[in-house]
Amino acid sequence: MAVSRMKLKKLEGHLQSVEVFDNPKILLEQYPTTPHIASVMLHEIQTKFNDIDGCTVLDLGCGCGVLSIGSVMLGATYVLGIDVDEEALEVCQKNLDDFDILNVDLLQQDIVNISPKDVKCASENIFSKKFDTVIMNPPFGTKKNAGIDMEFVKAGLMMSTNAVYSLHKSSTREHLRKKAKDWGVSIEILGQFKFEIADTFKCHKQKVVCIDVDFVRFGNK
Repeated sequence: MAVSRMKLKKLEGHLQSVEVFDNPKILLEQYPTTPHIASVMLHEIQTKFNDIDGCTVLDLGCGCGVLSIGSVMLGATYVLGIDVDEEALEVCQKNLDDFDILNVDLLQQDIVNISPKDVKCASENIFSKKFDTVIMNPPFGTKKNAGIDMEFVKAGLMMSTNAVYSLHKSSTREHLRKKAKDWGVSIEILGQFKFEIADTFKCHKQKVVCIDVDFVRFGNK
């Protein structure tokens, strides 16, 4: 069976082994993408759009690497994972080593320093149009830096030749559509997840909080 045709349940089973944050940082909104959500996202990206197998992939805000690892399992030729947090990258590298994955590089960088002021005027950036596909679970901007999720999308659109796949709070759906129109890119809501956030931090008063999250595709072409 071709790697790109890996069954959804098999992919999710593999991703169950990905280690998550030991000490998540609340200001960075380090809520891990669950193996279920990651596998559904990646499987949809590949089976519906063929945007992973044989493609170069950028994982923005890669965290512990579940999307990077899943992309390789579905046939990505090369993946770059970018994250601002050194500790997260250390966990990610350990996961890559455990899976014996060699075609993923990691870069410590603040997305805000990459994101262009205008997605239509970003050709001079060294990362411009270097990747086929961008995949991410950005911070929602609820703890710090309101609008940070849009900075991630702008950066992704600048670096992708094809499409950006992202997760966003469903309550921001109309805002996303307006931004896509302003930027001259297409937008498609591919589905919705119940994103579970466990009581990782002291400020959480409930054991689990569920947030409605949209799975979104932004298209450059």
